[in-house]
Amino acid sequence: MTQSILDIVKREPVPAPWAEGDNIPWNDPEFSERMLVEHLSQEHDLASRPSEAIDLQVDWIFSEVLGSRTSRVLDLGCGPGFYASRLARRGCECVGIDFSPASIRHAQQTAADEGLQCSYYHADIRDADLGRDFDLVMLIYGQFNVFPRDRGQEILGRARAALAPGGRLILEIQDGEEIEQRGRTAPSWYSAETGLFSDRPHLVLQENFWHEDASSSTVRFSVIDATTSEVTHHALSNEAYSQDDLAAALKSAGFSDVAWYPSLSGETTGGEVLPVVVARS
Repeated sequence: MTQSILDIVKREPVPAPWAEGDNIPWNDPEFSERMLVEHLSQEHDLASRPSEAIDLQVDWIFSEVLGSRTSRVLDLGCGPGFYASRLARRGCECVGIDFSPASIRHAQQTAADEGLQCSYYHADIRDADLGRDFDLVMLIYGQFNVFPRDRGQEILGRARAALAPGGRLILEIQDGEEIEQRGRTAPSWYSAETGLFSDRPHLVLQENFWHEDASSSTVRFSVIDATTSEVTHHALSNEAYSQDDLAAALKSAGFSDVAWYPSLSGETTGGEVLPVVVARS
């Protein structure tokens, strides 16, 4: 929603979790095109990881989780298909679902160019038809945390229903303590000629909030157009799970044999990593 600078001052001082929007608008065509540029960049890991890191992670997924067996894989929030395409090159049959039209277009083009066994669908994983009889369902890069706890529980139930008996779920989650720390971080700002939020010169004001009672954080982004001074607001909330919280949610969804790993490569590595849980249907 486009507003004025005065609206920044007049807003509620502390937003309720998810009250100002479900997520950043990944499904907006122009936004998704800018997001795809960030996905494809090898200069940072803010949207996707460098190719070498993805290669190592897919090695671990294929060898340790799938037992080096060609399998049917469902990648929820697949982005441009970096993981699914690599698994398909090893003989897996993959399905990817993502909210971003530009990312899905890129994934579909890659599959067509290489003749990969990959099908990609532009849809919301909260209500999309996920299919059945997969050997592996993946939801990585901390995307599980962006859903409120009740919706997250629904997604776990739908993921289990999509798995064949004995199939595996991989969740790569954001660390709960880090979510809290980010929520307690002081406000900040930056300017850019072009970037994720706009292809025009703009200023981004960022406010962070930690909701103690709800165990969640919210980040507010106010994007000010440098030429017109028009303001566009976005908000992103994240649910913070403890290991006990997530283990209980997985058990409630019908999963068992829950195992924890320090990263998607199965081991501790340098830099920022996200913990991983693998569970069996």
